[in-house]
Amino acid sequence: MSGPQPGDKAPAFKAPTDGDGTVDLAKLKGQNVILYFYPKDDTPGCTKEACAFRDQLPDFTKADAVILGVSRDTVKKHDKFKAKYDLPFTLVSDEDGAITEAYGTWVEKSMYGRTYMGIERATFLIDKKGVVREVWRKVKVKGHSDAVLEAVKELA
Repeated sequence: MSGPQPGDKAPAFKAPTDGDGTVDLAKLKGQNVILYFYPKDDTPGCTKEACAFRDQLPDFTKADAVILGVSRDTVKKHDKFKAKYDLPFTLVSDEDGAITEAYGTWVEKSMYGRTYMGIERATFLIDKKGVVREVWRKVKVKGHSDAVLEAVKELA
């Protein structure tokens, strides 16, 4: 399995975000970071997942956690997705694929008998020191944000 495992230092990155911003993982030290990878803006599963994190944001904030959603969509697509669903957290644009590669979430997938490369739905919980504490791969959307919230609360 490629990508960081629990106990590993989280791979650093700087990347463009929605709202013409930038995020630098190193600058988030001192907070817990929920780094979740999803295939595409405004598709059914990705929308459900984003809305679940949105609806539980007050609980994540209480647990001193920042949520970052990562896909290979453009900043412009992120802006539309964020506005449409009123998403109150940062969406990171990984157009060149450097972050998905570093986290091992750019994988071969297959659908209807054809294989292609795409983002595996995965979430990494990074603690205040920048260490990966928990990894969820091949995420099923239903109940996922609850599981992540429980894990963050255990870090407090």
